[in-house]
Amino acid sequence: MNAMLETPELPAVFDGVKLAAVAAVLYVIVRCLNLKSPTAPPDLYFQDSGLSRFLLKSCPLLTKEYIPPLIWGKSGHIQTALYGKMGRVRSPHPYGHRKFITMSDGATSTFDLFEPLAEHCVGDDITMVICPGIANHSEKQYIRTFVDYAQKNGYRCAVLNHLGALPNIELTSPRMFTYGCTWEFGAMVNYIKKTYPLTQLVVVGFSLGGNIVCKYLGETQANQEKVLCCVSVCQGYSALRAQETFMQWDQCRRFYNFLMADNMKKIILSHRQALFGDHVKKPQSLEDTDLSRLYTATSLMQIDDNVMRKFHGYNSLKEYYEEESCMRYLHRIYVPLMLVNAADDPLVHESLLTIPKSLSEKRENVMFVLPLHGGHLGFFEGSVLFPEPLTWMDKLVVEYANAICQWERNKLQCSDTEQVEADLE
Repeated sequence: MNAMLETPELPAVFDGVKLAAVAAVLYVIVRCLNLKSPTAPPDLYFQDSGLSRFLLKSCPLLTKEYIPPLIWGKSGHIQTALYGKMGRVRSPHPYGHRKFITMSDGATSTFDLFEPLAEHCVGDDITMVICPGIANHSEKQYIRTFVDYAQKNGYRCAVLNHLGALPNIELTSPRMFTYGCTWEFGAMVNYIKKTYPLTQLVVVGFSLGGNIVCKYLGETQANQEKVLCCVSVCQGYSALRAQETFMQWDQCRRFYNFLMADNMKKIILSHRQALFGDHVKKPQSLEDTDLSRLYTATSLMQIDDNVMRKFHGYNSLKEYYEEESCMRYLHRIYVPLMLVNAADDPLVHESLLTIPKSLSEKRENVMFVLPLHGGHLGFFEGSVLFPEPLTWMDKLVVEYANAICQWERNKLQCSDTEQVEADLE
């Protein structure tokens, strides 16, 4: 009799369990998608100067709220994953010419050249020299999207194809791209300067490419000749300081490390004959046993230690990372420099962001831009679910470059006016 009286209460108990389960799932979704995070303009770090004030007026995106897609855009992991797997939405196919340069060690460097599709806003001949991210090249969707947008804004674009990254281009020497080698990028820049003697340069680097372009500019003052400005997006600044954080499971960095290492292994092994073949005159420190170690590597650090550093004869991984990171060269850059990172980038630990913050406090030419969201090279925009073809990053880089071109044009006009007044006196 008591049991019969209690049975009507069971559905209410089950409903409570279901409600609790639904609430738990919703809580996990809200936390994973970071839905409670606000949208805001990017944090800006700079010194008050004529240039910075001009940039704030001329670049609305620096002070405007960055709004990612509502459902998933506040998750740095999803932004990063979509960039890595999907690339970009409705990616265009800009038409360019592939150029080949034979390096002094026999390596064959390639880059793709894209002519402008419109007149530049200041009417000058401007070339963007672009260095993509790790193992990337001109055929990647995010590069194609950016190049197409830059062309339509009057820029000629030259995009470096990292040595060994293109699957249809064989290596012609026992060496491929490394973390901070600037040889191929420098060869591309020199080609542009000789072929277009009147052009001015805007230097752009994405991720690993950001390290390379900043290191290149800081290596010698001559590398900054004819350079209007430099933009670096989503780089980590110091491989030595990053290596420990990249082995941690915080923000799943160890998992990203594994995925990137697996991709690097595939690229290296696709060139095993050129790098490890019996007929190849390998660097003395590169041994056949390193190939067996490569098969078992599960991190980029292991690959760098066993293979990559030996292309340039470094004695240790520490020496390789210290010498190849741009951190020791940043203070030697005198042209306007914009450094961009996302606060939720799962690949770049927040401790590394003290480097650009500190630099922006000491140098008037440096502006550090830090939006809350964007992931690693994501920066998608959109209303609710589907992102727009152009990203916030694409638009910001071109907007900044346009502003710098206008700044230089204004300085030139003021100088000409002063000269005329002096002549009249």
